[in-house]
Amino acid sequence: MRTIGLTYDLKDDYIAAGFSKEEAAEFDSPQTIQALEDTVRSFGFQVDRIGNLRALMKRLLAGDRWDLVFNIAEGVRGPGRESEVPCLLESFRIPYTFSDPMVLALCLHKGMTKHVIRDNRIPTSDFLVLEREEDVGKVNIPFPLFVKPVAEGTGKGVSPHSKVETREELRKTVLLLWERFHQPVLVERFLPGKEYTVGIVGTGPEAEVIGGMEIRYGSDAEGDIYSYSNKAQYEGRITYHPIEGPAKDNIYRLALDAYRALYCRDGGRVDIREDEKGEPQFLEINPLPGLHPIDSDLPILSRLNGISYAQLIERILISACKRNGLSFGVR
Repeated sequence: MRTIGLTYDLKDDYIAAGFSKEEAAEFDSPQTIQALEDTVRSFGFQVDRIGNLRALMKRLLAGDRWDLVFNIAEGVRGPGRESEVPCLLESFRIPYTFSDPMVLALCLHKGMTKHVIRDNRIPTSDFLVLEREEDVGKVNIPFPLFVKPVAEGTGKGVSPHSKVETREELRKTVLLLWERFHQPVLVERFLPGKEYTVGIVGTGPEAEVIGGMEIRYGSDAEGDIYSYSNKAQYEGRITYHPIEGPAKDNIYRLALDAYRALYCRDGGRVDIREDEKGEPQFLEINPLPGLHPIDSDLPILSRLNGISYAQLIERILISACKRNGLSFGVR
């Protein structure tokens, strides 16, 4: 029986170590790890919980090996943090799920991602990456603008203050984000239209959209943006709806084009928002998507489109096994 290792960063461990809830927001809950373990085991694999980067290092130095590693480790610091576990696994020639180190580092840096997307002629809003205070005065994109940290996930750093109407608001928000997150800030033209997220599984020409959902904001929401607070307290603030109507094909095509242009593998999620003309624009991509069976966007949109959690994990695993010349497990 083949063994699949699980690499992950457990939220509770980091909070116990002194991280704030926001600092630990991208890490996984025990419920996610248990659901993933149970699901992978149901396909006929043995499952070995490895844990985070340091735990993986100790296991590798002790001589432990696995047929495949299901990797959802986010890492802790820097725009290359999601690449740390894949880099280590590659150095030991151990196959793993999801994208390679180059893709994970590129996609975490939202500015670099949009450069590649724009060079591939995929629609995305005008943008700038600000690194110094004097850069604020050089912004020549028409207001309103949207401002967020260049390399964060889970809506960290996104709040009602992210939408700015004046240069003074822009300066204040940028300075605040620099102080809090110690990284460059992405400034882009604000898109006022509907917001979507699209799920994709597979690799290269075999990648396909499994569904998408529109994100709608209720009266209790913190503005009409997918902020950290709205994501963390989505029940009662946000409703999710399958994408319908004539725009669906264009939205799905844009998402798949972006996924392939960035060389993502096995599975991921693409965020899209419409401009003032109703034309879909690329926002960002998550090549290492959250997999909490109830609360994460990819499982939510899968359910809305008739795909169970087990079916989602199965398709991710099938893609990873095929890429690495491994046969899939037997139920």
